[in-house]
Amino acid sequence: MIFKGLLDDARSIRDRDPAARTTLEVFLLYQGFHALILHRQAHWLYKHHRFFLARWLSQFARHLTGIEIHPGATIGRRLFIDHGMGIVIGETAEIGDDCTIYHGVTLGGTGHDTGKRHPTIGNNVLISTGAKVLGPFKVGDNSRIGANAVVLQEVPPDSTVVGIKARVVKINGQRVSSPSYDLDQIHLPDPLAQELCRLEHRVYANEQKLRREEQRDREADE
Repeated sequence: MIFKGLLDDARSIRDRDPAARTTLEVFLLYQGFHALILHRQAHWLYKHHRFFLARWLSQFARHLTGIEIHPGATIGRRLFIDHGMGIVIGETAEIGDDCTIYHGVTLGGTGHDTGKRHPTIGNNVLISTGAKVLGPFKVGDNSRIGANAVVLQEVPPDSTVVGIKARVVKINGQRVSSPSYDLDQIHLPDPLAQELCRLEHRVYANEQKLRREEQRDREADE
């Protein structure tokens, strides 16, 4: 049963990473997959109250892979950790099925919460390079978090968030389809550019209004 689950994980990585040629290559050479194997063992120990052994194994995995996953974190099926270096996943974090996480991502807390301190990630979520998701809230299914975004509040399903502090941005008002599998970190809306466009439009409108008022003043003087 355990081997079947790991084989499912490895095949999913092979299917989603264009650089992966075979499932055997994933088993032998992918540090994200190695971190996942070790975490599943550490999580079993954690659930059976072998806390010291669980933490020891998670720290061994951290030194081996550069990926730090607390043994208390709950991770679903077919997680793809791409590259992986610098990823940190906190104790009460939960990750659904078919998610993709890139290097430098933090699923952490804010330091102000007790008990449930870390985010819950839904199914089929893409978290891009360097993103920080901080706090005990939900990131909805089929969502996409842009590179280096800092997410501090709940993310609705089927949405994209970008920026610091991250904001939800719709893509043509349409549902985001399978973001975890298409691995698109580039074609995301830019909220800063959108805001600049709105400012430019307001400036143009004010200039036109000012010209009309000046024209009326000149006509009144004549």
